[in-house]
Amino acid sequence: MNRLYFNFLIVFAALAVAGCSRKQTPRQQPESVDTIPMLVMQVQKCSRLYTAEYKMHKIITHDDEIRMKGKFLNQDYDVALPMGSRKIAIPIDATVKAYIDLSSFSEKNVRRVGDKIDVTLPDPRIEMTSSRINHGEIRKYVALTRQNFSDKEMAGYEQQGRQAIINDIPQTGIMEMAKESAARVMVPFFVGMGFNEKDITISFRKDFSDNEIKKMIVTASDAERK
Repeated sequence: MNRLYFNFLIVFAALAVAGCSRKQTPRQQPESVDTIPMLVMQVQKCSRLYTAEYKMHKIITHDDEIRMKGKFLNQDYDVALPMGSRKIAIPIDATVKAYIDLSSFSEKNVRRVGDKIDVTLPDPRIEMTSSRINHGEIRKYVALTRQNFSDKEMAGYEQQGRQAIINDIPQTGIMEMAKESAARVMVPFFVGMGFNEKDITISFRKDFSDNEIKKMIVTASDAERK
């Protein structure tokens, strides 16, 4: 029987890319970019904009036992043997990051009317960049009559832990956090390009359901295969 207990620590970081900021001298007035192609080119230079990071911790537990079942004097019995149980608790740590891939930004993402600019940013992406078992904190009990947990079993439990973390990611709010952080980074960027803050609107294509978010998540191994 597998039972999953969830326990997580959230760490939020708005990570501005150095290429997405322009320094102005105190008396320098930035000039507004005249053409959409020039604006698009400047945004694309930002490349990958990381906007949120979560540290997640999950404990995978597994216990099994040898049971004796049968019938005696017309009575069914099901008894756990006292020396036939195994139990284990495996802590797994993972890092999940959200980012905006601005290299895909194009003129389709921009609508400009006079001094006003409406920017639709690309969909946030979510990647589990690392996951590992904390071997120093594994707790287990193996009865004398049972074999120890094998490497294959341990690998299976680790996979269960990664999948459980992926299933829980939508409930962390990382998608909304990624959107809000991206907007906070990009508004000053467009101000630095000559637009007034009140004339800038940052939006996204849509809101995603929990199931859609799960399908968007990639792991480090997935990214390496691409």
